[in-house]
Amino acid sequence: MIAVQSPASVPDPRTIPSNAPEHCPGTESELAGKSDACAGCENQETCASGATKLPDPSLPFIKKRMSSVKRKILVLSGKGGVGKSTFTAQLGWAFAADDSTQTGIMDVDICGPSIPTILGIASEQVHSSSSGWSPVYVQDNMAVMSVGFMLPSSRDADVDWGDLDYLLVDTPPGTSDEHLSIVQYLKESGIDGAVLITTPQEVALQDVRREIDFCRKVGIRVIGLVENMSGFVCPNCKNESQIFKPSTGGGKQLAKETGVEFLGAVPLDPRIGMSADYGVSFLDEYPDSPATTAYLDIIDKIKDILHD
Repeated sequence: MIAVQSPASVPDPRTIPSNAPEHCPGTESELAGKSDACAGCENQETCASGATKLPDPSLPFIKKRMSSVKRKILVLSGKGGVGKSTFTAQLGWAFAADDSTQTGIMDVDICGPSIPTILGIASEQVHSSSSGWSPVYVQDNMAVMSVGFMLPSSRDADVDWGDLDYLLVDTPPGTSDEHLSIVQYLKESGIDGAVLITTPQEVALQDVRREIDFCRKVGIRVIGLVENMSGFVCPNCKNESQIFKPSTGGGKQLAKETGVEFLGAVPLDPRIGMSADYGVSFLDEYPDSPATTAYLDIIDKIKDILHD
């Protein structure tokens, strides 16, 4: 008789520490800390004790703190340099253009927290109170928290957001540990979905395909895909020309292939970068730009998808 070995189960990537050795079974596996792959791992004793299988005691607290936030939207990009943080900032301005809409931006891009600079608040400091950190307000209905504000101490590392209609989370490029942590810590309070940012060329689209796959594996709803830097708009004549050629159909074709919603294309207006350098709202400064129209149309589509 031939013995047939059952295939080993594939560990959930969210349960594998960033410093784990190759073939780690995952912290929630019955073999955690006990398999041959665990030998010599600095996490072996902790995993073997079963402590990693216990519920994170901070999750109920996070759920309670985030209960006043109606919508939580991740802004993701497969690669750097596609304008994700600039898009997040302008999306925040667009939501906050409605005085009755309370908007927040959380910048967790530890690789380069640029949101404070883009919003003109790089010199501001957050203040701690008994209820946690108070975010920095760009205007009365737009609050911001960034890792760029944080002190080396992890004390009081929770944020008192108050009542928000939309919280936009600006994440690092790719699918790093930060993304897994966000999913872990917000899973009980709920993530409404992710908006994926790409540029038209194939090298960016390849990374977005992996980002879509990541979202589906960890159970994050993909609200839709945005093609950023989609052509160049002349500030004077308003004519548009292609800078990054969509050799394989660009974001719209990728959305069709992967079955996700195409939210729209934002043209490359050089004044967007200038607005980011000066920390002002591009939408307020240049309301007649085709890029402003694109941002507002994307807002409308997101609200329709979320039934807001």
